[in-house]
Amino acid sequence: MGTWGMGHFDSDAAADFAGSLDDAPSDKRESVIREALTFVVGTGPEEYLDADGAVLAVASAALLAAQRQGGTPVDTAYGPDEPLPRFAPDLGPLAVLALDRVVADESELRELWADVGQDAQWRAGVLALREVLARGAGGAQGAGEQEAG
Repeated sequence: MGTWGMGHFDSDAAADFAGSLDDAPSDKRESVIREALTFVVGTGPEEYLDADGAVLAVASAALLAAQRQGGTPVDTAYGPDEPLPRFAPDLGPLAVLALDRVVADESELRELWADVGQDAQWRAGVLALREVLARGAGGAQGAGEQEAG
């Protein structure tokens, strides 16, 4: 996994994911997010979750959280450049489940951060996303589409 930082888009997999969002027709971008989250949630608790799937779920959650009150905008050069739709409210609970799976014992991404001694800091970033998403729809940062680049 090519990773150069702790940001949610600071890896080859996450940057490629942002590119796939940009390449998707605007009416299909939510589907790309939903698919990434659904894949991770669909892995059983005893099943080993590969790092790339986990990275896509975290990146998706970051984009969802950016639209929530208290969320941090995704303003990295590695994030999507194209406008994203206002995401459906049901994606928040799905993202919470996905993030719970990402930080679980059977997660390669968690293990990789532990191997370099940065798992506590990484986990804190993931749990901060989870907290924003777990609060519910709350308030949005803006109306209509949000720039995420």
